[in-house]
Amino acid sequence: MNQIESLDRLINELSKLPAVGKKTAQRYAYFLLSMNESDVRDFADAIITAKESVHYCKICANFTDKEICDICSRPDKEPIICVVKEPKDVTALEKVRDFKGSYHVLHGVINPLENKGPNDINLRSLLDRVNNEHIQEVIVATNPDVEGEATAMYIANLLKPLGVKVTRIAQGISMGSELEYTDAVTLSKAMNSRREM
Repeated sequence: MNQIESLDRLINELSKLPAVGKKTAQRYAYFLLSMNESDVRDFADAIITAKESVHYCKICANFTDKEICDICSRPDKEPIICVVKEPKDVTALEKVRDFKGSYHVLHGVINPLENKGPNDINLRSLLDRVNNEHIQEVIVATNPDVEGEATAMYIANLLKPLGVKVTRIAQGISMGSELEYTDAVTLSKAMNSRREM
Protein backbone atom coordinates (compact mmCIF):
# COMPACT_ATOMS: atom_id res chain seq x y z
CA MET A 1 0.00 0.00 0.00
CA ASN A 2 0.93 3.65 -0.24
CA GLN A 3 2.34 5.63 2.62
CA ILE A 4 -0.41 8.23 2.17
CA GLU A 5 -3.09 7.49 4.74
CA SER A 6 -5.91 9.40 3.03
CA LEU A 7 -5.21 7.70 -0.31
CA ASP A 8 -5.10 4.28 1.35
CA ARG A 9 -8.46 5.04 2.99
CA LEU A 10 -9.97 6.07 -0.37
CA ILE A 11 -8.71 2.86 -2.04
CA ASN A 12 -10.05 0.80 0.85
CA GLU A 13 -13.51 2.43 0.63
CA LEU A 14 -13.67 2.02 -3.16
CA SER A 15 -12.74 -1.66 -2.85
CA LYS A 16 -15.97 -2.20 -0.89
CA LEU A 17 -17.96 -1.68 -4.11
CA PRO A 18 -19.18 -4.87 -5.83
CA ALA A 19 -16.70 -6.41 -8.28
CA VAL A 20 -14.03 -3.84 -7.37
CA GLY A 21 -10.76 -5.38 -6.24
CA LYS A 22 -7.77 -3.51 -4.82
CA LYS A 23 -6.21 -2.81 -8.23
CA THR A 24 -9.44 -1.42 -9.70
CA ALA A 25 -10.02 0.59 -6.52
CA GLN A 26 -6.52 2.00 -6.86
CA ARG A 27 -7.20 3.01 -10.51
CA TYR A 28 -10.47 4.69 -9.44
CA ALA A 29 -8.71 6.50 -6.61
CA TYR A 30 -5.99 7.83 -8.90
CA PHE A 31 -8.62 8.90 -11.43
CA LEU A 32 -10.58 10.76 -8.73
CA LEU A 33 -7.41 12.52 -7.61
CA SER A 34 -6.74 13.61 -11.19
CA MET A 35 -10.20 15.23 -11.49
CA ASN A 36 -10.59 18.93 -10.76
CA GLU A 37 -11.88 19.79 -7.29
CA SER A 38 -15.28 20.97 -8.53
CA ASP A 39 -15.98 17.65 -10.29
CA VAL A 40 -14.91 15.67 -7.22
CA ARG A 41 -17.24 17.74 -5.01
CA ASP A 42 -20.10 17.19 -7.49
CA PHE A 43 -19.38 13.45 -7.44
CA ALA A 44 -19.32 13.31 -3.62
CA ASP A 45 -22.44 15.48 -3.41
CA ALA A 46 -24.31 13.17 -5.82
CA ILE A 47 -23.54 10.18 -3.56
CA ILE A 48 -24.62 11.99 -0.38
CA THR A 49 -27.78 13.45 -1.96
CA ALA A 50 -28.84 10.05 -3.34
CA LYS A 51 -28.21 8.37 0.03
CA GLU A 52 -30.25 11.02 1.86
CA SER A 53 -33.17 11.29 -0.57
CA VAL A 54 -33.67 7.80 -1.99
CA HIS A 55 -35.70 5.32 0.08
CA TYR A 56 -38.16 2.47 -0.42
CA CYS A 57 -41.61 3.01 -1.93
CA LYS A 58 -44.14 2.29 0.81
CA ILE A 59 -46.11 0.02 -1.55
CA CYS A 60 -43.62 -2.00 -3.62
CA ALA A 61 -40.29 -1.37 -1.80
CA ASN A 62 -38.57 -0.17 -4.97
CA PHE A 63 -36.24 2.82 -4.74
CA THR A 64 -37.90 6.22 -5.00
CA ASP A 65 -37.46 9.79 -3.83
CA LYS A 66 -41.22 10.12 -3.19
CA GLU A 67 -43.54 8.37 -0.76
CA ILE A 68 -44.95 6.22 -3.57
CA CYS A 69 -42.89 5.47 -6.68
CA ASP A 70 -43.93 6.48 -10.20
CA ILE A 71 -44.76 2.88 -11.17
CA CYS A 72 -47.12 2.35 -8.24
CA SER A 73 -48.68 5.75 -9.02
CA ARG A 74 -49.56 4.81 -12.61
CA PRO A 75 -53.34 5.17 -12.98
CA ASP A 76 -53.59 2.63 -15.81
CA LYS A 77 -51.70 -0.27 -14.24
CA GLU A 78 -53.10 -3.78 -14.58
CA PRO A 79 -53.90 -5.95 -11.51
CA ILE A 80 -50.62 -7.86 -11.92
CA ILE A 81 -47.59 -7.81 -9.64
CA CYS A 82 -44.13 -8.81 -10.85
CA VAL A 83 -41.98 -10.00 -7.93
CA VAL A 84 -38.23 -9.33 -8.20
CA LYS A 85 -35.20 -9.74 -5.98
CA GLU A 86 -33.77 -6.20 -6.08
CA PRO A 87 -34.57 -2.67 -7.30
CA LYS A 88 -32.10 -3.04 -10.19
CA ASP A 89 -34.32 -5.85 -11.53
CA VAL A 90 -37.23 -3.40 -11.80
CA THR A 91 -35.00 -1.12 -13.87
CA ALA A 92 -34.09 -4.04 -16.16
CA LEU A 93 -37.71 -5.15 -16.65
CA GLU A 94 -38.95 -1.60 -17.24
CA LYS A 95 -36.75 -1.50 -20.36
CA VAL A 96 -39.09 -4.08 -21.89
CA ARG A 97 -42.02 -1.63 -21.88
CA ASP A 98 -44.50 -4.52 -22.37
CA PHE A 99 -45.39 -4.85 -18.70
CA LYS A 100 -48.25 -2.68 -17.46
CA GLY A 101 -48.55 -3.97 -13.89
CA SER A 102 -46.66 -3.07 -10.75
CA TYR A 103 -43.67 -4.61 -8.99
CA HIS A 104 -42.82 -6.00 -5.59
CA VAL A 105 -39.17 -5.97 -4.47
CA LEU A 106 -38.14 -8.74 -2.07
CA HIS A 107 -34.70 -7.32 -1.21
CA GLY A 108 -33.22 -10.78 -1.25
CA VAL A 109 -34.13 -14.41 -1.78
CA ILE A 110 -34.46 -17.46 0.42
CA ASN A 111 -30.95 -18.75 0.94
CA PRO A 112 -30.32 -21.21 3.82
CA LEU A 113 -26.54 -21.01 3.28
CA GLU A 114 -26.70 -17.32 4.22
CA ASN A 115 -29.30 -17.93 6.97
CA LYS A 116 -31.93 -16.06 4.91
CA GLY A 117 -35.41 -17.48 5.33
CA PRO A 118 -38.87 -16.28 4.26
CA ASN A 119 -39.07 -13.88 7.22
CA ASP A 120 -35.85 -12.16 6.13
CA ILE A 121 -37.23 -10.92 2.80
CA ASN A 122 -40.14 -8.64 1.92
CA LEU A 123 -42.91 -11.28 1.70
CA ARG A 124 -45.50 -10.22 4.29
CA SER A 125 -46.41 -7.02 2.42
CA LEU A 126 -46.78 -9.05 -0.81
CA LEU A 127 -49.57 -11.05 0.84
CA ASP A 128 -51.21 -7.82 2.00
CA ARG A 129 -51.04 -6.38 -1.51
CA VAL A 130 -52.52 -9.49 -3.12
CA ASN A 131 -55.44 -9.36 -0.70
CA ASN A 132 -56.01 -5.59 -0.71
CA GLU A 133 -55.32 -4.66 -4.34
CA HIS A 134 -57.46 -7.44 -5.91
CA ILE A 135 -54.44 -8.80 -7.77
CA GLN A 136 -55.27 -11.35 -10.49
CA GLU A 137 -51.74 -12.55 -11.26
CA VAL A 138 -48.34 -12.59 -9.61
CA ILE A 139 -45.35 -13.07 -11.91
CA VAL A 140 -42.28 -14.35 -10.08
CA ALA A 141 -39.21 -12.92 -11.82
CA THR A 142 -36.42 -13.90 -9.45
CA ASN A 143 -33.11 -14.91 -11.03
CA PRO A 144 -33.06 -18.40 -12.58
CA ASP A 145 -30.65 -19.86 -10.03
CA VAL A 146 -31.15 -22.27 -7.10
CA GLU A 147 -32.09 -19.54 -4.61
CA GLY A 148 -34.37 -17.77 -7.12
CA GLU A 149 -36.16 -21.01 -7.95
CA ALA A 150 -36.58 -21.92 -4.26
CA THR A 151 -38.01 -18.47 -3.57
CA ALA A 152 -40.36 -18.76 -6.57
CA MET A 153 -41.70 -22.11 -5.36
CA TYR A 154 -42.19 -20.75 -1.84
CA ILE A 155 -44.14 -17.75 -3.18
CA ALA A 156 -46.28 -20.00 -5.40
CA ASN A 157 -47.14 -22.25 -2.46
CA LEU A 158 -47.93 -19.19 -0.33
CA LEU A 159 -50.22 -17.52 -2.88
CA LYS A 160 -52.07 -20.42 -4.51
CA PRO A 161 -54.46 -20.88 -1.56
CA LEU A 162 -55.51 -17.23 -2.07
CA GLY A 163 -56.82 -18.08 -5.55
CA VAL A 164 -54.39 -15.83 -7.40
CA LYS A 165 -52.69 -17.01 -10.60
CA VAL A 166 -48.94 -17.41 -10.05
CA THR A 167 -46.63 -17.51 -13.06
CA ARG A 168 -42.88 -17.73 -13.54
CA ILE A 169 -40.95 -15.91 -16.25
CA ALA A 170 -39.92 -18.27 -19.04
CA GLN A 171 -36.43 -19.64 -19.23
CA GLY A 172 -35.31 -17.52 -22.17
CA ILE A 173 -32.96 -16.30 -19.47
CA SER A 174 -30.25 -18.87 -18.89
CA MET A 175 -29.86 -20.57 -15.51
CA GLY A 176 -27.49 -18.69 -13.23
CA SER A 177 -27.73 -15.37 -15.10
CA GLU A 178 -28.95 -12.10 -13.63
CA LEU A 179 -31.84 -10.00 -14.92
CA GLU A 180 -29.75 -6.85 -14.70
CA TYR A 181 -27.46 -8.07 -17.51
CA THR A 182 -30.15 -9.57 -19.77
CA ASP A 183 -31.06 -7.71 -22.96
CA ALA A 184 -34.54 -6.22 -23.45
CA VAL A 185 -35.57 -8.66 -26.23
CA THR A 186 -34.79 -11.72 -24.09
CA LEU A 187 -36.57 -10.16 -21.10
CA SER A 188 -39.60 -9.36 -23.24
CA LYS A 189 -39.79 -12.96 -24.52
CA ALA A 190 -39.38 -14.30 -20.98
CA MET A 191 -42.22 -12.11 -19.69
CA ASN A 192 -44.54 -13.01 -22.58
CA SER A 193 -43.77 -16.76 -22.35
CA ARG A 194 -44.22 -17.00 -18.59
CA ARG A 195 -45.71 -20.23 -17.27
CA GLU A 196 -48.13 -20.95 -14.48
CA MET A 197 -46.64 -22.45 -11.33
